[in-house]
Amino acid sequence: MTEAIRVALVDDHPLFREGVAHSLAADPAFDVVGEGASAKEALELAEQLLPDLMLLDINMPGGGHNAVEAIADACPAVKTVMLTVSEDEDDVLRALKTGAQGYVLKGITSRGLKSALIAIASGEIWVTPTLAATLIKEMTGKGGRERGPAGALADLTERERQILEGVASGQSNKEIGQMLFLTEKTVKHYMTNILQKLQVRNRVEAAVVAQKALGQASRAS
Repeated sequence: MTEAIRVALVDDHPLFREGVAHSLAADPAFDVVGEGASAKEALELAEQLLPDLMLLDINMPGGGHNAVEAIADACPAVKTVMLTVSEDEDDVLRALKTGAQGYVLKGITSRGLKSALIAIASGEIWVTPTLAATLIKEMTGKGGRERGPAGALADLTERERQILEGVASGQSNKEIGQMLFLTEKTVKHYMTNILQKLQVRNRVEAAVVAQKALGQASRAS
């Protein structure tokens, strides 16, 4: 039997925090090991418990972004996930840049949250799909023009393009492997090459590049 994913929750709204904890605790796939209400408590929980995942609110005492950065420095094995109402572009990008592996909006369903957390625990970077447009806007702004990652799509092999299309559609490495008859390890090797060629840091940014390119192709046709 697979071990339960150990989760700690930090949010300064007790009712919301308790609701999420109750939902996760009712599922054998998760083990809620701690709760807190501030950035300070988040770091303490991370250091004392070393949970697999730490769910953090942005607007809590001490700041969620500060908590992510502190946890990334002190406990790099702990994966951090923003669980927030903020759809602000700067919040999304800052969270990813400071080390968060997930950015989830509080309007998500219980089933959706569990699926996202399982994906993140397995090593995926997960961002609420509706925020893809926000990331596209950022990457097609000054940063996108400076680096021009979309132009690097031409350097990808046919197999790399197939894998990137799977990433852009939200598939995990395992799902992509099953579709293309490749092992998950092989897909990961391809992903390393793809990230280097596109000059991006993670699969979220790679997916944004792919979606942008598809959009340009669609308009051109």
